Amino acid sequence: MDLNNIKVSDIKEKLQAIDKKTLIKFGIGFGGVIIFLIIYYAVLSPIVEEKKALLDDKVLKENEIIQFQNEIITNKKKLKELEPKYKEQSTLFHSKAEVEGLYQSLSKYAGVNGLIISKIEKKKPKPVLKSGAAEQAAELLNINDVSYFKIPVEYEIKGNFLGYIKFKRAIAKSKKMLNFDKESISIVQNDTTGAIIATGELTIVGIPDEFF
Repeated sequence: MDLNNIKVSDIKEKLQAIDKKTLIKFGIGFGGVIIFLIIYYAVLSPIVEEKKALLDDKVLKENEIIQFQNEIITNKKKLKELEPKYKEQSTLFHSKAEVEGLYQSLSKYAGVNGLIISKIEKKKPKPVLKSGAAEQAAELLNINDVSYFKIPVEYEIKGNFLGYIKFKRAIAKSKKMLNFDKESISIVQNDTTGAIIATGELTIVGIPDEFF
């Protein structure tokens, strides 16, 4: 076909020859496509994106739940491994609250044996380092380097000698670690009851986590 020889009248005749129903169907089809695209991008597309975002968030949360469940299992296993150590330390070592209540604890033993605690003074806790840990200033210490803390306590107890011996025996039977490091016993002059004054320093052992 020679495009140069095509006349406008020929094109017009060909278009007029096309069935009007065909043109209407074509127009309806084309219009339907346009309407679909408008509806899709104006209505359906935002809904699809929202659903996709919800799905992604759901998948993320499910993965987080799986991770948390794995962490819970791991932490439970660690807790079970640490439980014997905790029970041992909580039995032998003093907590901070127990140290604060030391006077009441000792007074109980003293009262049973007819003694009076006239002085009790707690000193600054001293860290006992783990094997291989380097000595350094207190402010530079790392809790992982500390095995436990020793808390020195100065005391003065008045009463009779037999009661004092029973007092120390009762403390020795206690499950808590407590040592008498220094001790001086003097007899009260001109006292017919055999009263004594015992002075010295005892040491209790504290849990690292509570005294660091």
